[in-house]
Amino acid sequence: MSSPLTLYNSLTRQLEPFEPLDAARGVRVYSCGPTVYSDPHLGNLRAYIFTDTLTRVLRWQGYDVTHVINITDVGHLTSDADAGDDKMEAAAKKTRQSAWDIAAHYTAVFKRNLADLNIVSPTRWSVATDHIAEMIAFAEKIAPEHCYQLGSGLYFDSTTVPDYGRLARSSDDVGEARIDPVAGKRHPQDFAIWRTTPPGEVRQMEWDSPWGRGAPGWHLECSVMSHKYLGSPFDIHTGGIDHREIHHVNEIAQNQAYCGCADTGARFWMHNNFLVDRTGKMSKSKGGIATLDALVARGVHPLAYRLMCLSAQYRSELEFSGDNLLAALTRLKRLVMAVETLRARAEGAGAVSDAYVARLDEALADDLNTPKALPLLDELLADKRLSAADRIATLTRFDETLGMTLAALTRADLRLRPADATIDEAAIAGRLADRKAARAAKDFAASDAIRDELAAAGVEMMDGDPLGWDWKLGL
Repeated sequence: MSSPLTLYNSLTRQLEPFEPLDAARGVRVYSCGPTVYSDPHLGNLRAYIFTDTLTRVLRWQGYDVTHVINITDVGHLTSDADAGDDKMEAAAKKTRQSAWDIAAHYTAVFKRNLADLNIVSPTRWSVATDHIAEMIAFAEKIAPEHCYQLGSGLYFDSTTVPDYGRLARSSDDVGEARIDPVAGKRHPQDFAIWRTTPPGEVRQMEWDSPWGRGAPGWHLECSVMSHKYLGSPFDIHTGGIDHREIHHVNEIAQNQAYCGCADTGARFWMHNNFLVDRTGKMSKSKGGIATLDALVARGVHPLAYRLMCLSAQYRSELEFSGDNLLAALTRLKRLVMAVETLRARAEGAGAVSDAYVARLDEALADDLNTPKALPLLDELLADKRLSAADRIATLTRFDETLGMTLAALTRADLRLRPADATIDEAAIAGRLADRKAARAAKDFAASDAIRDELAAAGVEMMDGDPLGWDWKLGL
C-alpha cells in the first residue's frame, strides 16, 4: 500500500490529502507549456522536471494519469502584465522569419530538451492555434455578463467573478506590475480576452471574430484547452510560481465566468519556485548557461541538471551556480560508478527491497519530497546487507519515480565533449597509447609531457581507472 499522498495547494496555501475527483477517470493534470518564441530557459525547464516528478509519483501510487501540456504559439505578450506585442509576432519581426516556422522550430527544441531530461511525454500536446474556434466560442459565452469591448479588443471585467485574485492573495494590481495602460479599461486588473489588430496593421497570426480581426489573449487558451481535454473541474493544474500571480488568476476568473460558479477549474493549483541566479551564470548577454543546449555545450550531462533540481524541494527557490551544477554532476558520476560496480557483481535477477521502497514512497508522498528521497538512494547502493542483484532490482523502482535512469547509465555516457574542446576522442586515444608505450619504455619524461599536453587540452588523466580519462569542466 502506498503512503497517503499529500500535496501543497497554492489556492489554500496548505498541504492537503490528495484524492482524484473522479476515480473512474483517473487523475487529470494540466501543465502550462512554453511560449515557443525562443530556446527554453533552464528556469522554465525546472517546471517540467517538477511536473514529471508529480506524474511519476501519481502513477507510482497506482493512478491512471491524463496529462496535457499546451504549446503557446500565439497570444502571450512581451509583458506578462498583459501589455506589449505578441511574443511570436515580435520574434518574427526580429528574425524576419515566419511566426509559424519559429513556433515549429522552438517546439521541436523544447520537446528535445524534455527527452534529454528524461521527462515523460504528456498524454496530449495541445497547440493554441489549433483551438482558435473553441476560444472564440468560449469568449462568446462569457462576453455578455463578464466582458466589455474597447477599440483594442474584448476585455474581462475582473469584478464580475467571486474572489478575483484569491490565488495570488490580491484583488488589485498593487505590487504585481500588471497594469496594461489601455484607455477605457474599467479596472486596472482587467485583462484582454481578444485583441483586435490595430488599423493599418497586418499580423502573421490573426483571425476573424465577433470583436474584429485579431488574436486571443494569452490566458484564454489554457481555460479553453484544459476544459476541452480534461473537463471541469479537473484534478491538478501546474505551472511556475510566476503564473500564480497573473496568468492563473485570470484563468480562474475565466473558468468561473464560463461555469457561472465559484469553482476555479482545478481542485489543486501547484507551482514550482524560481531558479535563482545570483552569479550571472545564466545571463545570455554574457554568454552564460541559460539553456540546456548551452549546458551540454559546456560538457555537462542533462541529467546532472535534473539531479540538481531534485536536490531541492520543488516549492523552494533553487540557486543556480557553476559550483552547484558541477557538484550535481560529480554526485551523478559517483552514483553511476556505484551502480556499475554493482552491475558487475550482480548475479541473477535480484529481489526488490520492500523496506527501501516503503521509505521512498513515504518521502515522495510527502509533497514530492525528493531531497528526502535522494539520500535513500545513496544508502541503498551502499547497503551491504542486500546483494548486488537486490540493490539493482530496487534501484529500478527509484528510477521509476526519480527518472534518473541510473540502472542503465554508464560513466562513458556522462563524458560529453565540450563544444570548445581542441582535441577529439580519437586523438586522445592515440596520445594515451603513446603515453602507455612511453611508460612501458620507462620514458617518464615523455609520459609526463603527454599528460601535461592533454591537461592543457582540458583532458584529465585517471590512471588506474577503467574509464581512463575525463574532460575537465569549468563553469
